[in-house]
Amino acid sequence: GVGAMTWSPLACGIISGKYGNGVPESSRAALKCYQWLKEKIISEEGRKQQVKLKDLSPIAVRLGCTLPQLAVAWCLRNEGVSSVLLGSSNPEQLIENLGAIQASAGGGGTSAEVLPKMTSHIVNEIDNILGNKPYSKKDYRS
Repeated sequence: GVGAMTWSPLACGIISGKYGNGVPESSRAALKCYQWLKEKIISEEGRKQQVKLKDLSPIAVRLGCTLPQLAVAWCLRNEGVSSVLLGSSNPEQLIENLGAIQASAGGGGTSAEVLPKMTSHIVNEIDNILGNKPYSKKDYRS
C-alpha cells in the first residue's frame, strides 16, 4: 500500500538531450548556482550517461516518442511508483512530457500514449542499456 513519488525523471534536463554536446550557455547547467549539475554533465559518469541516451534513442524512435517521454513512461510503469513530479521551464516542455500519458500531446510528434507501449520486452531492453535495475529482495515473512 505504499507508493513512491519520483523526482526529476529527466535528470535535471540531462535526458532532454540538450547536453549531448556540452553545456549550452542558455541552459540551467550554465548558471552559477547549478555548477554541481555542470560538473556532473562533463564528468566521466556524465559522458557515460550521454552514451546510454544515444543507445536509448532507437527505442524511443520505435515507440514514436521522444527520450523525455520514454523516461516519464518508464518511471510511471514501475509498479512502485504512484506519481512522477515533472518540472518544466515552459509550456512546450510540459506538453511534451505529458505525451508519455496523453494521446496527441503535440510538440513531441507522438500519435498515441507511450505508457501502454511499455511492454516487459521494452522495459527489459531499457534496463539492459541502463544497467541500473534495482534489486528487490522480497521478504515473504508476515
